Amino acid sequence: MSAHHGAVTSKAMRRADLATATGCNIETIRYYEKAGILPDPDRTQAGHRVYGAPDVQRLRFVMRARELGFSLEDVRGLLGLGDGAMRTCAEVRERTEVHLAEVRAKIADLRRIETVLATTAAQCSGSDVPECAVLDALERV
Repeated sequence: MSAHHGAVTSKAMRRADLATATGCNIETIRYYEKAGILPDPDRTQAGHRVYGAPDVQRLRFVMRARELGFSLEDVRGLLGLGDGAMRTCAEVRERTEVHLAEVRAKIADLRRIETVLATTAAQCSGSDVPECAVLDALERV
């Protein structure tokens, strides 16, 4: 067994239980394990993977960070704070500010796309004719 979890206890969960406890699907859990985002789980004597409360907490952290749009590499860095690799809150703030700038750029792009689509859709008659303002706009690119 790994030193991460200690002894397997009666509170040990299987992967399906971890998925249920966090709302994360099993394939995603497998992927996070392979990517090194989640540590290798302990195993029973029969070789079954078992998880505990620290795994639930870590997976919830990862899921929340992913919901906020952090890349897996960013998640690794953010987890590093708790794992001892990242030393200061300033490093987390810097990573977060870079991500915030990326999010704001995406929002600006989406607003531009929204304007073009709204303008183009407004020019469309919506009738059963072969002429279509939307297709014409796409062909003009």
